[in-house]
Parts: sequence; C-alpha cells; structure tokens
Amino acid sequence: MVDGPAPEMRAVPDPLGPDPVGPEPVNGQELLERLAALPISEWNYDFDDASIRHLGPMAQDFAAAFGLGNDDKTISLIDANGVVMVAIQALHRRVVALEAELAALKSGEAGSGPAA
Repeated sequence: MVDGPAPEMRAVPDPLGPDPVGPEPVNGQELLERLAALPISEWNYDFDDASIRHLGPMAQDFAAAFGLGNDDKTISLIDANGVVMVAIQALHRRVVALEAELAALKSGEAGSGPAA
C-alpha cells in the first residue's frame, strides 16, 4: 500500500507553449534495458478502497532508473510516455534487424539446396 496523496497527473505541454530547452538524443537500447529491469507492482493507495488497484513502477524506482521528473514522489505523464515511446522505438529497431537477419538466412538456405 502506498501512503500519501494521489499521483500528480500532468498533461502534455501545449505545442504552442514554451519550447523545450536543450533536447538531447537518447540511447534507446540502454533505456530499454533500464525499463526491463524496473520493478512493476500492483498496489493501492491507503485512502482508496482496497478494490481500487493500480499498476506501475514506484516513483522512487522510476527516478533512480531514469533521472527524470521534478522529484521521486511522482511520475509525470510526459516522462512515463517518453520512456515508453523510446522503448517501443528500440524494440521496433530490434524486430526490423531480426527480420532482416531471418530473411538473409532463409535466402541463403534456398540458394544452397541439396548437395549433388
């Protein structure tokens, strides 16, 4: 059970609002490994009925894994979504590479045929 107020829910910034400062490239494969190691739990808040369950990482674990957000008490939606988007991109790149490798192996098998 988690003590304290409900998590802060933040909307994605308005595209007409302030521009992000200092965007930096992200290593998707490294982020994917950190995400894979992140503990995910099912839990409820002490102020909710026990039947109301939530699923996700603890904010402290998320902050330690990714160093994002204002503190280690909340996970902002933009940070959670950003981590998930980068992880999906990294998985996509892995799938594309594996499909290409499989296609190359299949075409090599088709060309070799039985020895005469």
